[in-house]
Amino acid sequence: MFYALSRLSPYILLYRSRLTLGLGCLVVTTAISLISPWILKFVIDDLADVGTIVTTGDLMFYALLLVGIALVGGCSRFFQRRIIIGVSRDIEYNLRNDFFSHLQHLHKGYFQVHRTGDLMSRATNDLSAVRMMVGPAIMYSASTGLIFIVATLLMLSIDVRLTLITMMPLLLVSLSVRYFGVAIYKRSEQIQSKLASMSVVVQEALAGIRVVRAYRREDFELKRFENVNREYVACNRQLIRLQGYFVPSLSFFLGLSALLVLWLGSQQVILGHITVGEFVAFNAYLVMLSWPMIAFGWVTNMLQRGMASWQRMLEVLDSEPLVTNLSKRRDLGQPKDVRGGIEFRNLTFSYNGECVLDGISASIEPGQTLALVGATGSGKSTLLSLLPRLHEPPPGTVFVDGVDVRDIPLDVLRGAIGYVPQEPFLFSDTLSDNVAFGVTHQRTGEASKNDQVQRAAAIVQLDKEFSEFPQGYDTFIGERGIRLSGGQKQRTALARALMVDPRILILDDALSAVDTHTEEAILVSLRGILKERTAIIVAHRISTVRDADLILVLDQGKIVERGTHEDLLACNGRYANMYRKQLLEVELQGL
Repeated sequence: MFYALSRLSPYILLYRSRLTLGLGCLVVTTAISLISPWILKFVIDDLADVGTIVTTGDLMFYALLLVGIALVGGCSRFFQRRIIIGVSRDIEYNLRNDFFSHLQHLHKGYFQVHRTGDLMSRATNDLSAVRMMVGPAIMYSASTGLIFIVATLLMLSIDVRLTLITMMPLLLVSLSVRYFGVAIYKRSEQIQSKLASMSVVVQEALAGIRVVRAYRREDFELKRFENVNREYVACNRQLIRLQGYFVPSLSFFLGLSALLVLWLGSQQVILGHITVGEFVAFNAYLVMLSWPMIAFGWVTNMLQRGMASWQRMLEVLDSEPLVTNLSKRRDLGQPKDVRGGIEFRNLTFSYNGECVLDGISASIEPGQTLALVGATGSGKSTLLSLLPRLHEPPPGTVFVDGVDVRDIPLDVLRGAIGYVPQEPFLFSDTLSDNVAFGVTHQRTGEASKNDQVQRAAAIVQLDKEFSEFPQGYDTFIGERGIRLSGGQKQRTALARALMVDPRILILDDALSAVDTHTEEAILVSLRGILKERTAIIVAHRISTVRDADLILVLDQGKIVERGTHEDLLACNGRYANMYRKQLLEVELQGL
């Protein structure tokens, strides 16, 4: 608990001046609300005193005084809420930015073991609960605490014995709050967890809606959602049941205090120990205490729920990125300074305890092309992911221009690489913005950007297809590019990689969904571009890699063959067998 508060305090201290001003307004609001019963005491005592002549002017003075106090109290209450609640929104803004920024810097493997829906729930629902904790909860805690202390002191000044007697039931309120507070915290934590599970189900069902419909699994997904929804409602009902016991118990104890005041206080008035005005003021302060005690339960719920949510967020914020800038060296100051020489030195890499790559050694000079072929699961994609440090390679195993990639700043390393993964991801945006995604941060004119987009699209044979879309390059392609075919998605991702003019181009089976004729046209367009940069290509079609300067054949994480296309055919090994099978397939398709 202390650690969680210490992690939250920097965000609160950032707005300490505004919070101080807001708490100042809160003090004024509370003071004014506490003054009104005291003024009422004087008015009633003057009216009850037969020896005091109360004129119309006196009553007008008291009335105007009460109205003036109410106006000042209303203004201070307005500024109190505006400042404190406004600060809570600013803290929420900062937390959301930091949370999203931290997610952006976490390593690739983190998202393979944490569900997207759960992370989204923490970034939305949990964050809202934290905002309620640092906003309304702080405001009402300070207000009710101040009212409780001052009202109690004023009641003691009227009658000590009566105050102590009426306070006895309030001790039971404290015990009730302590008991229910722990239970509410546990239920709140369960509710947030169930809400995260429900978010996961919804996110997965919507993201895979085409698969769900293709396999007629709508009823299954509906039942799946009903189950998690039922569990979420059940947890909320348990919390409501606790609150159902909690709030009435507070009301009962407060009602008992009011009964004691009415019974014992009236006797004190009859005996002349207190005046009628003091009795009225005492009752008014007791009524004021009823709200703090009731609000205390509500605030306790907000604090417990907010703290449970904050600790869930801390589970993410405390996750250390595995891939960071390890060195201060600036041998390569900008991506354009990278020449593109690549070397793997006895690279052995394990993932989750399983050896994926074993003793990989190879090198290519700047401007050359390296091709990787092999069966599915042989380690090709893993090898590619180590170059831009999507996974962290062991030290001294992967080099660019003779420098260990771990010693190259990430912005320089990744800025020099154009990466096209096996499964291209497109954003719910226009075709143009998807292609220009990697260069939108550069200060290029709109006309220049459009020209570059069109040139990149022409290289991957998309210019004619894009021009036939309803709004051309400004056509929205939907979530994950749902309006595009598989081949169009791959070519759009390839155009996006070419758009950044990378020194190193990585193509991880980037043309697998493209027909052979289009692939051949793309390769012809790419030949001139690949001469100016280093390329690593993964492909299952021999036609894609036959012109590479070096071809590596991988099997179970090891290099089993290496050489040029002609060298490997002469060896009559696995590569040659793959080539003959693909030639046979082409011949059979032509029959």
